[in-house]
Formats: sequence, C-alpha cells, structure tokens
Amino acid sequence: MNRIELHLANKPCHVLYNQHDILQVYVDQQALPLNSIDANKYQVEIDGQQVILNAQHLAEGVLLVQIGNDPEFAAEVNHFNVEGRGGKLGVLALVFKLFKSTKVIKAALAGASVAGYAWLFSWQFALMLVLCLVVHEYGHVRAMQYFGIKTKGIYLIPFVGGLAVSDEKITTRWQDVVISLMGPAFGLLTSFLGVALYYATELEVFAGVAALSALINLFNLLPMLPLDGGHVLKSISFSSRSWVGLTLCLGGVLFGLWLSYTFGLTLLVLFLFLGTLEIIFEWRMRNLSHLLPLNTYGQVVSALMYLLVVLGHLAVIFHFADSEHPILSLPVKILSS
Repeated sequence: MNRIELHLANKPCHVLYNQHDILQVYVDQQALPLNSIDANKYQVEIDGQQVILNAQHLAEGVLLVQIGNDPEFAAEVNHFNVEGRGGKLGVLALVFKLFKSTKVIKAALAGASVAGYAWLFSWQFALMLVLCLVVHEYGHVRAMQYFGIKTKGIYLIPFVGGLAVSDEKITTRWQDVVISLMGPAFGLLTSFLGVALYYATELEVFAGVAALSALINLFNLLPMLPLDGGHVLKSISFSSRSWVGLTLCLGGVLFGLWLSYTFGLTLLVLFLFLGTLEIIFEWRMRNLSHLLPLNTYGQVVSALMYLLVVLGHLAVIFHFADSEHPILSLPVKILSS
C-alpha cells in the first residue's frame, strides 16, 4: 500500500493505492466515499465536484485524474515493493490467523487467565482483574469498529494481559491515537462506575475494581512501545519529523528500562524489546508509510486527550490514597515508591 498527495478540486488530498487499485481518498484526514465505476475507474466527490481516478496504468507509475468536465491529466506515482519476503512467512501468518480466529482458543485463554490469577492471588481478585482487562480491550475493539476496521475479538493472555485483534490495518495516525486511547478511556469509565457503586453500596469490591482498573490503565499509558501510551507518542512524534519520532520513542524505551531496573519488572523488558523492534521497523519504513500523519491541530488534540485520560486515572488512585484496605491503597503506594 502506498500514498500520494494531490491537489484535487483545490483541496489537498491523500490517495491510498496499491499496484492495481485505488483504496481510499482522504481530505483533511477524513475518508471520502469511493465509488467504483468499472474495473479501473473510481469516482469521488470533493468539495462538490466529481473526480474520476483511473487506475489502469498504476503498474506503470501513472494515475489518470479527471475533475468535472476538465480534460484528463496524468499524475506520476511511485511504487515500492512491500510485499511478503517469503513463502514460509506467508504460511506462518496464515497459521497464526487461523489460530487467532478459533473461538475455542479464546475461551481456553480466558479460562487460563482466570485460573492463573486465582492461583497467584484469589478468585475474587482474578475476576476483578479479568473484568478490567476485558473492558480495556473492548474499548479498543469499539474504536476499531467506529473506523470501520474489522476485528477478530479479544484475547486474554495469562500473566501478560489482553489483546484486541483487528483484521485490517489502520490508515491514519489519528486512528492509531483514538484506538490506543479508547482502551484506557473505557477503563476510566469502569473506575468511575466502581467509585459510584462503592459509595452507593459500601461494598469494597467495587472500590477494588475502581482502583485496580486505574492502576492497570495508568501503566498502559506509560509513553513506551508497545503500550498504548507509546502508540500515542509514536503517532504524535512521527507526524512531526521521523527523527523526532525516533528520538522520543527511544527515550520511552530508556524510561522503561529504568522502571524495569528500579522495580524489578522482568516481563517489562520483553515488552520493551518488542517495542524497540516496532520503532526500528517504523524508522526503516518512514519513507514508505501509508499512514496519513497528524496535522498540528491533531497533534495538540491527541496530546490533550492523552493527558485528560492520565489525570482521570490519577484522580481515582489518589482518591483512595488514605484507605486502610491493602488493595485500595496499593496503587498510590506503587506511585509513591
């Protein structure tokens, strides 16, 4: 998948395409309805004008464009070979796709998660933890569905967390920001609901859900890949300059290594290794990326949304700072350690 920027009907447009087809047209980071006229021609309305895109000669690096009744003109496009690098990788990808689409595997992983956490702590704590993880991942799924991205569902991974799996790739940095933040945002709603039910019923289990959800989601908002906060940082920084994105994301990795050393979080080192691979891939593909970057307004809004969700979780945690219950006071003890 490749991207070209054109001025069509006096509007800056981004056209996503592959070797044979037009995939999507964006104006001001908004996807426009794209109608197929025949096997090669596509029609899109831009600022009240009908624009026809002819993909017949994309293989030769030429996109034919006609605006209204004006004569057709040719726009030069570039092609990059980003296809698979081997049959074995394709087979492995197919096996993994079949694996993650099996409902039995989902149920087995969920059961293993509950059993594992119950073995380490208690079944009450296990149920609270799994509830927080499911709500968090459901926020990611709902955001994907909002953008029309097909999803495979939620997978719980014992002793690691959860994973919301999509069946399609994102096309804009804005999608990455919103999808990343919706998990912690749904977690924040869970925390607020837990606080409200705690005061309504005086049952500490609801306060425990609120505090635990806030702690889990606040950890996920740390600015390091592959956590949600790292994806927000990547989308904002790589929308400015590639070297800015590389510098800030690697800074997040160093911050994560310091956290791992200070608190003895061995598993976090594995996450940071995967995040570093993602940063390297993002840097190597910086000139081939099909993702539509954030403009200045989008970067500011993304940063404010991130800060708002972080402050919300901090407010829940410090609300229970003086509690004598070990679960309720645990998050603030960790933050003040």
